[in-house]
Amino acid sequence: MGKIVCLMGKSSTGKDTIFKRLLADRELGLKKIVPYTTRPIRRGERDGVEYFFKSEEDFLQLKEQGRIIEDREYHTFHGLWRYFVADDGQIESSGNYIMIGTLEAYRHLQDHFGADRVLPVMIELDDGDRLQRALNRERKQEQPRYEEMCRRFLADSEDFSEEKIAEAGITERFVNNNLGQCLEHIRQYITVQTGH
Repeated sequence: MGKIVCLMGKSSTGKDTIFKRLLADRELGLKKIVPYTTRPIRRGERDGVEYFFKSEEDFLQLKEQGRIIEDREYHTFHGLWRYFVADDGQIESSGNYIMIGTLEAYRHLQDHFGADRVLPVMIELDDGDRLQRALNRERKQEQPRYEEMCRRFLADSEDFSEEKIAEAGITERFVNNNLGQCLEHIRQYITVQTGH
C-alpha cells in the first residue's frame, strides 16, 4: 500500500478547495477516500462525493460488523453527528490516497494502517479570516445553522490545540493565505514524501 494523505485543519481553512485541487492533479495521482457522516447534507453536497450520508442505524450496523476504521461524534445544537471512515473497499493495496480528517482521525488511521503509511497535511489560516469564510458559507445555506457554526469554530481551538498537534508529531504546516502558494508547497511536500 502507498500512503494516505490526511488533510487536516480547523474549519474554513480551505481544506475542501485544496482537496479538490490535489485530487485533480494527475501528476500526484491521488485516489479519493470518501468518509461517512450522519449529519444532514448541505446545499451543493452530493451523496458519495463529499461524504456518504448515512443514518445512525447505518453507523451502528457497520460498527457491529467491525467495519469502522475510525469515528468521531459531535454533540451539536442539532443533535448527535458522527463522522467516520469505513472498511468498504475504497482503500486497496496499491496507490496513494487522499482524504480530509481531524487530528483524531489521523491518529486512528496511523493505528490501523501504520504510522509510516499516513502523511499529515495541516492547513492553517488566521482565525478572523476563518470566521468570515464560515459566515459567508453559512449565509448561502437554505437554513443557516449559525449556532453550529459558532460551536465548531470554538471547538476547533481545543481540537487543534498546539499540545494536540505536538502529540500527533506534526511538524510541517501549510498556511492558506495565498491558495496558489499553499497548493504548491503542499504539492512539493507530497511529491517528496510519496516519491512521486
